[in-house]
Amino acid sequence: MRLTRYSDYAMRVLIYLAARPDRVSSISDIANTYGISQNHLMKVVHDLRKAGYIASRRGRNGGVKLALPASDIGVGSLLRLTEDGFDLVDCPNCILTGSCSLSSALDEATAAFLAVLDRYSLADIVEGRRDMLRTILVRNEVSAAGNVS
Repeated sequence: MRLTRYSDYAMRVLIYLAARPDRVSSISDIANTYGISQNHLMKVVHDLRKAGYIASRRGRNGGVKLALPASDIGVGSLLRLTEDGFDLVDCPNCILTGSCSLSSALDEATAAFLAVLDRYSLADIVEGRRDMLRTILVRNEVSAAGNVS
């Protein structure tokens, strides 16, 4: 199974914000830190805000931050939101539909995959991960310094 870039970016945004819970961050800061397109992040951030994961503030001192504690953001729930579906193969359009047990095996595997992710919160992903948090903070400082010139 491979998750979409959209889900990847949603997780990156939330990890970034969880690493800096006391600050409001700009989309450009997040994009620069990860070296990804700001335009791609705009829709992701918009959708995360609509879903209640992040809060945004407009204006000169505006930006985004987590709307919930990181411990209340479930990885499984987030992926259910960001992925269109988890069908691994196109069973409904196969001539073997109804006589093949592959779809039930794949459904069981997908349920197990999501059950594991349901055990993790955003806090589980970032807490105690000093190297990851330091990387985010250092990359952010470097990209901010590069934008000052």
